Amino acid sequence: MNLVSLISSGIDSPVATFLMSKNADEIILIHGDITPFTDKREKENFLDLARHLKKICKCKIQVQLIPHGKSLSAFKQKCDNKFTCVFCKRMLLRYAEVMAKKNNCDAIIMGDSLGQVASQTLQNIKTIEQAVQIPVLRPLIGFDKQEVVKIAKEIGTYELSIKSSMGCSAVPNKPSTQSKLEKIMREEKLLDVKELVKKAISESKMVRI
Repeated sequence: MNLVSLISSGIDSPVATFLMSKNADEIILIHGDITPFTDKREKENFLDLARHLKKICKCKIQVQLIPHGKSLSAFKQKCDNKFTCVFCKRMLLRYAEVMAKKNNCDAIIMGDSLGQVASQTLQNIKTIEQAVQIPVLRPLIGFDKQEVVKIAKEIGTYELSIKSSMGCSAVPNKPSTQSKLEKIMREEKLLDVKELVKKAISESKMVRI
């Protein structure tokens, strides 16, 4: 089984990736670079995590960096900002689906745990997942934060995940927790989503680790 994994520099997605690696032949780690909404430490922290995952996962690991800042900026400028996190994840899933099709991958891994943050309420998960047709695997969906942290410490990703960085400045002060698909789709029509995806993929690059 070949998979793509949407992976940040945080705690959850590396753990989700490790858990799914037990059943995978290959995983492509896909990281959306949100510059200018973060600093260079965020990408550096992700690459450190990717190197560690390559060491501890038995399957083949590849890394794909996709520039996501321009798309995120377009949504911030033209769409309702309280849905920024939903727009962001829908775009990341679209990138991942394109890469999955290009590389004959079977599904996308995400590190969501139900209800931990605004984009992970059940309603928002439903809205986000609708952006793609490919299966989305969420091995942490029923875990609480302490359970995820425990695994992260056991596999050696925790200390890498809590390294200092600026975080994401695109996150709204009051993000929506109950997005409606119809509303999101109307908002997305204000942009050329297909072109944004196409451009981001064309500017993406495989990174040797």
